[in-house]
Amino acid sequence: MVFVVSKTGIRLMPTTEYRARKLLKKGRATIFKHRPFTIQLTNRETGETQPIEYKCDTGYQNIGISICSEKHEYIHEERTLLKDETKRHNDQRKYRKARRNRKTRYRKPRFDNRKGKITKDGFAPSIRNKRDIHIALFKMYAEVTPITSAVFEMGQFDTQVLKAIEEGKPLPKGTDYQHGDRYGFATLREAVFARDNYECQICGRSPFKDKAILHLHHVGYWKGDRTDRMTNLMTACERCHTTKNHKPSGKLYGLEPNLKPFKGATFMTMVRFNMFEKLKEAAPDVEIHMTYGAKTKLSRRSFHIVKTHANDAYVMGKFHPKHRKQIKTYQKLRRNNRILSKFYDAKYIDLRDGSVKSGQQLSCNRTKRNTPRVNPESLIMYRGLKTYKGRVSVRHQHYQYRPHDKVWVAGQQYTVKGIISNGTRIALQEQLPVNINKIERTIHIGGWYHTA
Repeated sequence: MVFVVSKTGIRLMPTTEYRARKLLKKGRATIFKHRPFTIQLTNRETGETQPIEYKCDTGYQNIGISICSEKHEYIHEERTLLKDETKRHNDQRKYRKARRNRKTRYRKPRFDNRKGKITKDGFAPSIRNKRDIHIALFKMYAEVTPITSAVFEMGQFDTQVLKAIEEGKPLPKGTDYQHGDRYGFATLREAVFARDNYECQICGRSPFKDKAILHLHHVGYWKGDRTDRMTNLMTACERCHTTKNHKPSGKLYGLEPNLKPFKGATFMTMVRFNMFEKLKEAAPDVEIHMTYGAKTKLSRRSFHIVKTHANDAYVMGKFHPKHRKQIKTYQKLRRNNRILSKFYDAKYIDLRDGSVKSGQQLSCNRTKRNTPRVNPESLIMYRGLKTYKGRVSVRHQHYQYRPHDKVWVAGQQYTVKGIISNGTRIALQEQLPVNINKIERTIHIGGWYHTA
């Protein structure tokens, strides 16, 4: 569907791509904006509109959106947010700090992205960003669609009850269950060690019998799950908690936490009322309603449709037209790669077989500097002649092309894979790299990538 606004900026009913193409060709309309694609009529100031309902299945990682009138569904889409934003920002801070320390003179940090911002509205930057994405998507469609009402799924969750249901235990009574597994312990580290009886869960070594040094290991670290919930933490000794065991075929690789994370439930419990107020401020003329997941589940079953975030959005509200749209999925993209430094490891000859291996492959296998360097898992003794000293590459400029951008070369359309040769050439998917001067036309992908 194509959105339409009048000559004076009044939002009108959406139209089809075929009709929009005819209006543009005859000069009766011009392109108003590209995301979402909207045309503006040149000879019409007003028009008749029908009630339109915006429905959103909110979430920490996935967002489902359905925009419906009484007879038609105009938007049926699912948007996936970034998963590793916190890790990438941690990498950015790590490399930036290391660069400051390598300077001949110490350079103080020039900014603090958290100073004054958490106390501003009570949310950390990562939580605030996910909340603002929900609001931005609603505003994007509300600016070009005559939306009269909106429904958002904003449930309040008790994570301790969800945990009991996941473990198959009876529902807790009273209020003591809300204390959680960490109740009575000063630190999370102490609680995990006490739960595991101060023994390594891989080899069984103990600091009392074997003088082992215990570490906290994130069970789902290998797949990006670095949450500090108790079920995702386990006790590991210094011999098992090595870089080698974190890699495929290692002892720590492939382990699964006992329970899934409750990030989505925690996120919605935190921001539900704040988001509700900001949505009303963003569109004062739209009736904003709140619904709950249990009601959505019952409605979806009554319609006999499969579980998707977009279908959950469709079954909300009062409009459920038979004329439906095919689902579209979007993936959130990083706007900038803020890691300016890239490290290339040194190369050594392995004294055992004469092969060339990186310094990480022949490391001392410790994860912290306070761990003794000499241990049975150390491979540093097998480092022979250094064949490559390694280097740090620093990017000094921001490139205008990003992966998934569309470019035209010699009349053919290609998809950008990346930038090479210090920005002078563009790597294309399923095509040889080309010089940047041969690019005839470009369409930048923006913040969302249409996957299907």
